[in-house]
Amino acid sequence: MFMNKSCNAAQRLVRICLSMGVLLCTSQVFAQAAYPNKPVRFFVPFTAGSGTDIVARTVADVMSKSLGQPVLIENRPGAGGTIAAAQVAKSEPDGYTILVHSSGHALNPSIYPNLPYDTVKDLLGVTPIAALPNVMVVSPARGWKSVSDVVAAAKAAPGQLNYASAGMGSATHLNAEKFKLQAGIDAVHVPFKGTPEALSDVIGGRNDWFFAPLSSALPLIKDGKLQALAVSTAQRSPTLPQVPTTLEAGVSGSDYVFWVGMLVPSATPTPIVKRLHDEVIKALALADVKDKLNRLGAEPMPMSPESFNAFIKTEMDSAAKIAKAAGLKGS
Repeated sequence: MFMNKSCNAAQRLVRICLSMGVLLCTSQVFAQAAYPNKPVRFFVPFTAGSGTDIVARTVADVMSKSLGQPVLIENRPGAGGTIAAAQVAKSEPDGYTILVHSSGHALNPSIYPNLPYDTVKDLLGVTPIAALPNVMVVSPARGWKSVSDVVAAAKAAPGQLNYASAGMGSATHLNAEKFKLQAGIDAVHVPFKGTPEALSDVIGGRNDWFFAPLSSALPLIKDGKLQALAVSTAQRSPTLPQVPTTLEAGVSGSDYVFWVGMLVPSATPTPIVKRLHDEVIKALALADVKDKLNRLGAEPMPMSPESFNAFIKTEMDSAAKIAKAAGLKGS
């Protein structure tokens, strides 16, 4: 009889534990199904009006409707995007704090020796959003009409010309460094907190050139405030079909693609990662979003989270080689 009572008690305990487990799992499912139930924040590592910011806002407008919650843009510029990346990496992995970064994300670990986060372990890629060309722009007052003119001026005065970027370790910085290496020229890097500030200095003649995101530079090119000399991609941009690529301009191996992607803290639950991924993919399939991106010279760049994370590692390897060859080091 004692044994039967013990067995019955044990069985009741097992049933209680199983019931608690089912309730716990059910509550987790409901919690995930309820996502999102408050505003979502996109942390953008550059100032408003930068290429990354424009792409982020294009997707955020659509996602705020499909998610049923406001998607807020928070610009956190500085240190090539590492300030914003660190904030997101250390945030609660609940899908409410999201990083929208550029391809400079892959360069940062090579030039900042003391990053407060691990690029691979602490941040998880959701999907790239778009790829867009950078465009080499100069002030019309310079009188340069081609990439060859810039290269000739730089070789005639080594270390005397300067070039702008959206920050140390940004995609615009990496693009310029790759160009310098391939062109065999020396010039001084002048980093800014974002693209608009860099563009302003080039227009004012205080910086000689800038590989600017086409999305940001296009209005100024059309207004005649900037002269477009070349695009960074391997093929010409349909948005500026008359402008050659840097490859066509004679600088072999100088092509570069600026991409913008979405990342979250690595511990973010898989169902939330999938929801965010699916919402971005749905947004990129909309004719209105495609049209907006095309007018910016950008193209949708959808990938699965697995493919994107593998892509980031490949980009990190490529960026590390450029950083080493150029001797790049952040503070």
